[in-house]
Amino acid sequence: MANHQHPRAIDHGLSGCRACGLLVRTGAARVGRCPRCHTTVRPRIRNSLQWTWALLIAGAILYVPANVLPIMTIRYFGAGQPDTIMSGVVFLLTHGMWPLALIVFVASVLVPLLKLFTLTYLLLSVHWRSRTRASQRTWIYRVTEFVGRWSMVDVFVVAILSALVQLGGLVTIDPGPGAVAFAGVVVLTMFAAGKFDPRLIWDHVEGARAGE
Repeated sequence: MANHQHPRAIDHGLSGCRACGLLVRTGAARVGRCPRCHTTVRPRIRNSLQWTWALLIAGAILYVPANVLPIMTIRYFGAGQPDTIMSGVVFLLTHGMWPLALIVFVASVLVPLLKLFTLTYLLLSVHWRSRTRASQRTWIYRVTEFVGRWSMVDVFVVAILSALVQLGGLVTIDPGPGAVAFAGVVVLTMFAAGKFDPRLIWDHVEGARAGE
């Protein structure tokens, strides 16, 4: 017998607009247009899992060169040595700038890696039709989506330094291929988080309740 203690908007022909949050009646066609912001509204993101997997795998592939290849080269009087993200962290630590080293490590190494792992976990939980800890998984997704954009701080620093620090033959800063790969990781994981539909987490939970 169906359980009506937890009614869903989708069961009543309603869907939330992902742009402004307005609840919109989509009807039998399950496609509508938000009267507030005119965005196309669907009950679920089309091909959400396929898009998220593709973007996530591409981001994971770029994560290796992003950390192995030099992210920038600082030249003093024409001589310099390329620096990767981790060598930059080590340099900051050895010069006593541990707060800055911690920020760079967390934003540029730890956050992208955790984002890859958490999105993989969420995708697998949906594929395995997990019915447990749906609230916690939704919270994990919200946090992952929010903090992921802050990984761009390293790219912004390299871009700003490369533009500002150009003192002829004295000091120059040149971006390296690792910066491009790292920017790719951040952008791809941001798109992957945007394509993942957290409502899929609840589909199996509510479906199981309806069948009880």
